[in-house]
Amino acid sequence: MLTQTSHKALVCIQCGKCTGSCPESGKTPFNIRALVRKKQFGSGITEGIPWYCTSCGACTIRCPRDVKPSEVIIEMRSAFIENGTVPLAIQKALENTFVQKNPWGRSRNKRAAWTEKVDFEVPHVSETESKRLLFVCCIQAYDPRCMVIPVNVANILNKAGFEFGILGEEEACCGNEIRRIGETGLFEELQEENAANLREYGVKEIVALSPHCMNVLKKEYGDLGIKVSHYTEALWPLIEEGSFKTTRPCPKKVIYHDPCFLGKQNNIFDQPRNILRSIEDLELLEFSRSRETSLCCEGGGGRMFFEVETTYQRNAEVRVLEAAEKGADLIATACPFCVMTIEDPATEKGLIVKELSEIIMEVL
Repeated sequence: MLTQTSHKALVCIQCGKCTGSCPESGKTPFNIRALVRKKQFGSGITEGIPWYCTSCGACTIRCPRDVKPSEVIIEMRSAFIENGTVPLAIQKALENTFVQKNPWGRSRNKRAAWTEKVDFEVPHVSETESKRLLFVCCIQAYDPRCMVIPVNVANILNKAGFEFGILGEEEACCGNEIRRIGETGLFEELQEENAANLREYGVKEIVALSPHCMNVLKKEYGDLGIKVSHYTEALWPLIEEGSFKTTRPCPKKVIYHDPCFLGKQNNIFDQPRNILRSIEDLELLEFSRSRETSLCCEGGGGRMFFEVETTYQRNAEVRVLEAAEKGADLIATACPFCVMTIEDPATEKGLIVKELSEIIMEVL
């Protein structure tokens, strides 16, 4: 029996808009139009090819027949997982998530270790009056580079009088990347565990620190009856109404990189930019490919855990070169995946990469 995505693949007219918008096609063996064609006719698919996809969503946004090519790729990956033909690094990330509820395999009881560096005692969401949850994200809970993000956001929101709580070690991986890797069974387990906690503690609102977490909680957990937003959506109104103010200037040229899961997939473009524009003396620059056409950093869709063989210039390098050409002092973004992928090539070029909260903390 055909699945929904298999059926949709049959209505593909091979117009090529998916391949034309894909950040991987043309420089790698990955050609999404050709893969959908093979799906239509049941042709064999080379094992490693679907793993080039970064799940940026550009193909699905531009498809005139609503084929959802990015979902077809997920289905292909699921078939490989069922057959046991999965890259070792991906397999390890899945095993780690099954055991410790995070792809890095770090101890679950250390998930709230970042709170030790916060200026106040962060309450459990059950102890809050608002029942507003700050959902942290695996990479920000465990990675030393990104752990500063929840620390910063917690301090910023607390300073603005914005009440929230956390789940601490009860928080499990949101499952956004797990589903896109193709492990739907594990995703459903994570979804059920997180949803059960949300119900148990009467959570009324979720503020997610990562666009990836926000996307899956908002779109793929079913109707939770809970408002879900990214922290920039919560912070900008506080700045606009005067509840939160920065006090120091930032005399720098800052170029903003739109994360795929925040921008093109959820249309959150203005809030991060408005926050940057509110900072005194900061000059905001734009990439030639920004907003809906922003160039993917290549960190999504499981690529954070699996490095494909490359002989081409990475998108992160392209971003860094353009930022340098435009005279930027630093590259700003609002996603931990983007920070991780862009920072190394930026450092080589003498540019700084900062998550939005890092810039805000410098001007308090």
